[in-house]
Amino acid sequence: MLFILAFSAGVGLFVYYAKDAPKLEEAKLQSKPSTVIYDKDGQVLADLSIEKRELAATKDIPLALVDAITSIEDHRFFKHRGVDPIRIISSVIHNTQNDSTQGGSTLTQQLIKLSFFSTKSEDATIRRKAQEAWMAVNLERQNTKEEIITYYINKTYLGNGYYGMLTAAKNYFGKELKSLDLAQVALLAGMPQAPNSYDPYVHPEAAKNRRDLVLHAMYRYQKISKKEMTDAMAQPITEGLQAPSTSKAVPSYLDNYIKQVVLEVEKKTGLDVNQAGLKIYTPLDNAAQQKLWDIFNTDQYVAFPDDLFQVASTIVDVNSGAVIAQLGGRKQPTDVTFGTNQAVQTNRDWGSTMKPITDYAPAYEYGIYKSTGDIIADNWYVYPGSNTPVYNWDRLYQGNITVRQAIWGSRNIPAIKTLAAVGLDKAQSFLESLGIKYPNMQYSNAISSNNNGDGNSWGASTEKMAAAYAALSSGGIYTEPYYVNKIVDSEGKETNLKPTRTRAMKASTAYVITDMLKGVITNGTMRNGIIPGLNQAGKTGTSNYDESEYDKAMANIDGYYDGSSLAPDENFVGYTPKYAVAVWSGYNNRLTPVWGAKLNLALDVYREMMTYLASTTNNPDWRLPEGVQKTDGELKVTN
Repeated sequence: MLFILAFSAGVGLFVYYAKDAPKLEEAKLQSKPSTVIYDKDGQVLADLSIEKRELAATKDIPLALVDAITSIEDHRFFKHRGVDPIRIISSVIHNTQNDSTQGGSTLTQQLIKLSFFSTKSEDATIRRKAQEAWMAVNLERQNTKEEIITYYINKTYLGNGYYGMLTAAKNYFGKELKSLDLAQVALLAGMPQAPNSYDPYVHPEAAKNRRDLVLHAMYRYQKISKKEMTDAMAQPITEGLQAPSTSKAVPSYLDNYIKQVVLEVEKKTGLDVNQAGLKIYTPLDNAAQQKLWDIFNTDQYVAFPDDLFQVASTIVDVNSGAVIAQLGGRKQPTDVTFGTNQAVQTNRDWGSTMKPITDYAPAYEYGIYKSTGDIIADNWYVYPGSNTPVYNWDRLYQGNITVRQAIWGSRNIPAIKTLAAVGLDKAQSFLESLGIKYPNMQYSNAISSNNNGDGNSWGASTEKMAAAYAALSSGGIYTEPYYVNKIVDSEGKETNLKPTRTRAMKASTAYVITDMLKGVITNGTMRNGIIPGLNQAGKTGTSNYDESEYDKAMANIDGYYDGSSLAPDENFVGYTPKYAVAVWSGYNNRLTPVWGAKLNLALDVYREMMTYLASTTNNPDWRLPEGVQKTDGELKVTN
């Protein structure tokens, strides 16, 4: 009677607990692979997931691994239906007769625990055990044994951040599962119960003891011969073991770029990149990225004055609008992942690089100017609606000059006069079509991206400037800078993330601006950017200190001062028919000035990078579009 009452009570309690068991969901049983990022050629750049996991297909799992797992964990796996009464009774008897404990859970129950419950020992309550058993029985009704053991093999943790036995095989031994020898198979099969304790790097003796226990179990259940067991036991635990990886998940030279990749995916899809198990395909040119890193961080290309001097750069493919390389700084800390990326920050002033896209391109787009030979008076002038005079960089006036001469000489007064003729609203709308947005447009933006009078930019960065100038190169077609071509989710569904290309200006506008910018390097403000035989165009940009900042900047000059101009920022944006490259240079502390030879460094970086890029492709010239005529060395817009 007591036995019947106890049994009935036990059944009742089991039913009471089991009714609240979680619903069996295939998605939780199926492990998601790691999120992996690829370059333009399909080569792996980084594995971002918290759980490093590569999934094994059932057909790729060797029988020896199945035999090893079942021998040590659940030798009646192919006979029971989720719960094994014989195993439970055996474990009870063992636990009452020995100091050590033996679990009664089947592999199916272990899979349920890994997929739906906490694995902490303190959470192993009677309620949870009942629910595990109930769910295991139901799982065995709806899935085959082959599916269940495949789930288990892909779900288990094997130390050192490796989830799934295929991941472990590749990282511990550099092999596929089918290529493992018997000793290696036994090691992996034995690790899931205590992966850190059986770590072959840290605890080789414990790892060997556990491996040999698996081998003995395989022999006991007649999966291997005695000779196979003894031969495998004689094999050193370190045989075939690869050195542990010490590399970062994200290499330092890719840190800034991949940070933008992650932000873009999460912004456009709402997915958690670390958990989603995605394949992310980017347009990154890995060789170009490494070259940019070398230019920034070695003394082989550019003579940087000190390690505190900073540069940032973004490179855009003109034909696609994609960001193919990007770095946000020099000498960045190697122990930081996803640190500050100055290449996308809009907190520095881009100076005169704004003139072509803020002033002159809108002037041709809206018919203010018809020819590159149109005349502008470079004379005394005040900002419209004020008594504040405008000064050129040299504090001189050149009188009547052509638009081409005004751009070559980077004259401030003609630039502001041009913006006034265009109108702030039209200029602002034009800039927004190029991805550059100000909270409110000001006449000072004719010669600067500082929009708040505090030395901080509001609309420009190397990313935005490279994309805007790429539109000049591509005949007026603008693409929002992007870092991801497509993603493939864990179920194989592809999603294209490329933005749509839009027309920002007429082809005639883009061509006349490009034609004038060709001469900036050869006839204009800085000639150290000349690359023989290359068709290129570009514009320099220097920011300024106001009166309240100048003395502070002077106080930060260390050593001999040659009396040259001081600037917080020196920039250059240049392009060919293939690539657009934007470079910012300066110090993180903007009150540490750039002066003298340091004013050449942005263009030096551009020259070295563009020289490399030009060596990888042909170098065509831009074609004269309809609506533009050449007359006496100048261009005339006819539409």
